[in-house]
Amino acid sequence: MRIAILSRNPNLYSTKRLVEAGMARGHTVDVVDTMHCYMDITSSRPSVRYKGKALPKYDAVIPRIGASVTFYGTSVVRQFEMTGTFSINESVAISRSRDKLRSLQLLSRKGIGMPRTGFANHPDRIDDLIKNVGGAPVVIKLLEGTQGIGVVLADTQKAAEAIIEAFMGLNASILVQEFIEEAGGADIRCLVVGGKVIAAMKRQAAEGEFRSNLHRGGVAKIVRLSPQERKTAVDAAKTMGLNMCGVDLLRSKNGPMVMEVNSSPGLEGIETATGKDVAGMIFEFIEKNAKPNRTRTKGKG
Repeated sequence: MRIAILSRNPNLYSTKRLVEAGMARGHTVDVVDTMHCYMDITSSRPSVRYKGKALPKYDAVIPRIGASVTFYGTSVVRQFEMTGTFSINESVAISRSRDKLRSLQLLSRKGIGMPRTGFANHPDRIDDLIKNVGGAPVVIKLLEGTQGIGVVLADTQKAAEAIIEAFMGLNASILVQEFIEEAGGADIRCLVVGGKVIAAMKRQAAEGEFRSNLHRGGVAKIVRLSPQERKTAVDAAKTMGLNMCGVDLLRSKNGPMVMEVNSSPGLEGIETATGKDVAGMIFEFIEKNAKPNRTRTKGKG
């Protein structure tokens, strides 16, 4: 098969591992810089152009699109879908998961466990917004933040009010969530591919830190999931419409709670922690499912 990896940096661990895994399985694998693609949008033969010429026909694409380029990146994926190329994650599903508010609303509608969350633009009563999620301490998040950036723990009501007022003074959209204290600064990253959890790791925050992101000094180790945790991760991926994603869970007294669904999860942490060939499993899914025009929305979404 001929497969394209949409990535801005061919030297990233995840990109390199996908190239290695694909070539080891006998595929032709090209790394294509998403932001250097441009589109020929025509009613007869739509195409994706790159470096002065039309890209060849690919059997599948693997989008590795950063949050900061979601709009253009999903436009490129949609163009590939219009040409009949199978995308492991569809453009609509990527956009859905990148919108934190929309994704939480969808999870809520499906009854999937998640922290109680408030969202507002300029509420008349900030104190009621905080009270409605259970009161301080609360976690305040920028709607557009990634890798733990723009996530603040407010220990008291006064601190929470001050932080919310500061963010709103900058016209920033924010989420206010209940703080799951019993999680102890740890979360679980589940890697879901094709409706199955193929690998999972527990990430523990550094001392004095509540964010467990590996970018922030968190450490990871392999973890055994309960049947409920496994089902919650699979249900979250299905709700987003993602064939491949990372689902972040918290262990709470009320069961597993979904924090985030990531459509372009990094592979380094989870492959290192579990010793599993995650990149190879991703290609195994593609080999079984990549058929022309197999993408459900076919670029129409």
